[in-house]
Formats: sequence, C-alpha cells, structure tokens
Amino acid sequence: MLIQPKKTKYRKYFKPRRIPKNSTKTQKLKELNYFALIAMESGFLTGKQIEAARQNIRRKVKREGKLEILVFPDIAVSKKASAARMGKGKGKVDHWIATLAAGNTVFLLYGVEAEHGIPALKSGANKLPIKLKIFKL
Repeated sequence: MLIQPKKTKYRKYFKPRRIPKNSTKTQKLKELNYFALIAMESGFLTGKQIEAARQNIRRKVKREGKLEILVFPDIAVSKKASAARMGKGKGKVDHWIATLAAGNTVFLLYGVEAEHGIPALKSGANKLPIKLKIFKL
C-alpha cells in the first residue's frame, strides 16, 4: 500500500525546485534501546521508496519489535502523459514525495537485538536514494 495523504488543502501543488538545506545538527532522540536511520544528505523520498524500505526492514527482523516511520510524503508531483501536446492544463498527480533535510531521522526501530536490527536497517537504507547512517543507543 502506498503512503499518501487522505486529504490535502489543494489538489495539485507546485513542483519543489530546491533541495532542503543541509544542516550539521542531528535530531534529538530519546535515550531508549533503539536503532535509528538518519539522513546524511538532503533530498526527496517518494512513497514507493519509503514503502520498499519499510517492507525490507520488517522482513529482515521477522516482524519483531516496533518500526516507526518519521517521514511522510505529502507533496504531490504531477506529470503529463508523454504523448500529450502542449497546453490543456496541468497533468494528473503522478506520485507523492517527502522532503528530507540532512540530520533528520527516517526510521526508528525498537525492541530488536543488535545482530538483527543493524543488518535490517542497512538493507532498508540500500532501498533509498540518499546517504544514511545507522545510529544506535
């Protein structure tokens, strides 16, 4: 199931042109036994990419523990058909994206041992198009 909002204020939005600003700060996280996947660079994630990473992580940990997704694709990107002529308005909504600034957490994984949690997050990070690091406490 793709991640997308149930309702938005407007049907179509302007396409985002700039990548979010890079920051050296990492997000403050609570001191619990968890593993976090933190973005090292800014970029955009589509709903399909987030879902593919989520499925991969859940499959590797055999559905143990709790996985939290901290990014949500809420920006609609529209696209016209390739054979469409110029004019006739804006195209249909093609996919949804989430903006991700460097230092923000993408996934949190609770209640899993280190030998299962770290490889699971590594395999999930391979599904995403940006550099990520695994943070553990």
